[in-house]
Amino acid sequence: MSAHDRHGPLVRHEQVHIADDSPWKKLPMAFGAIGVGGLLVAFALKGSDPAKFWSSYLTAVMWGLAITLGGLWFVIVQHAARAGWSIVVRRIAENLMLALPVVAALMLPLVFLGTHDLFHWSHPEAVEHDPILKAKAPYLNEGQFHIRAFVYVGLWTAFAWAYWRWSTAQDTARDAAPFSHKMRRWAPVAIISFALSLTFGAFDWLMSLDPHWFSTIFGIYFFAGCVSAVAATIALTVILLHRSGYLRGVVTAEHFHDLGKMMFSFTVFWGYIGFSQFFLIWYASIPEETYWYSYRGHGDWLTLSLVLVFSRFVLPFLGIMSRKIKRNPRTLAFWCVWILVAEFLDMYWLVQPALAHTRGVEHIRPDLFDVTTLVGVGGLLLAVFTWGLTNRALVPLKDPRLEESLNHENF
Repeated sequence: MSAHDRHGPLVRHEQVHIADDSPWKKLPMAFGAIGVGGLLVAFALKGSDPAKFWSSYLTAVMWGLAITLGGLWFVIVQHAARAGWSIVVRRIAENLMLALPVVAALMLPLVFLGTHDLFHWSHPEAVEHDPILKAKAPYLNEGQFHIRAFVYVGLWTAFAWAYWRWSTAQDTARDAAPFSHKMRRWAPVAIISFALSLTFGAFDWLMSLDPHWFSTIFGIYFFAGCVSAVAATIALTVILLHRSGYLRGVVTAEHFHDLGKMMFSFTVFWGYIGFSQFFLIWYASIPEETYWYSYRGHGDWLTLSLVLVFSRFVLPFLGIMSRKIKRNPRTLAFWCVWILVAEFLDMYWLVQPALAHTRGVEHIRPDLFDVTTLVGVGGLLLAVFTWGLTNRALVPLKDPRLEESLNHENF
């Protein structure tokens, strides 16, 4: 029998359930309308420049995937590690994970309708006269590309839905232990499936934009951004909920400290992976590898490259290092927003130069496609996320280790 069975509930109802008259209850519908509207406008304008539309669309979807895939990773790794500190913030990650099937499904229109506009390897005449593309054709072909996309979306949807359903069902179960055992038992399988699908998804949808270039650690590069982005999103969400009167006394400075440490550590990890990738390619000086960096080193793309280094690594490294900053909601919220914006810049830097290079453009000209696709994807992500927040408890109420999480302290 758990501690909250013996002594009553560990948290009060009003701390972890959003009231029916709260403005939070209106957010799912509002965000849903904004998201649908943004995508409708974007698709309506698509005919003016299909390639630029799909490039902006891919940037926005990969940014949304970074956050929601990060949510799935956070949930399964906490179960695998039997972590106690994270239980009071795990439901936030579970609701981000709940949005993953929607965001992942948004990739399918691009896979089936935008392939020829973005991916050079999808043109048979290009493959015929290119020995490198011929060698890669058994993997980079439209049939395999479509099948793999369904596999990725299917795996992510299955694990996201299963873990969210098991966790929320545990809240009302008479015996919570079987749900905890089930989630922990499936965690290693989920982690292996996640690692492989995320890596090959990054290869397919980002790296193959320039099919002559390759990097064996590119999937890890994308993964590092996923983790820092989800830690920032969780912390920012809790800070906003605190301001509305929820989760006070449940999520404390101790939990903010740990989320801040995760943001900091994966900022460093992102910098390490990014530098390792660049340094090895620069040192080897193989033309088909170096030119990927070469056209990101001219014109406005060089400026963006330098901005990315400072915004994604140097400034967050210095800014989040302090213990006081990680434990202060105001300063932590600033860096949460910063990291989420920097993650979008990273996706922009990965996607947009490939199209600009084929057109011989060295100038960055953000346009309506960049705005409408981001609003559309972000709106749908937030609609599902806030629906989860407002329709279930904000913490796993009957997790056997909830009391441990409530009493968590850093040393």
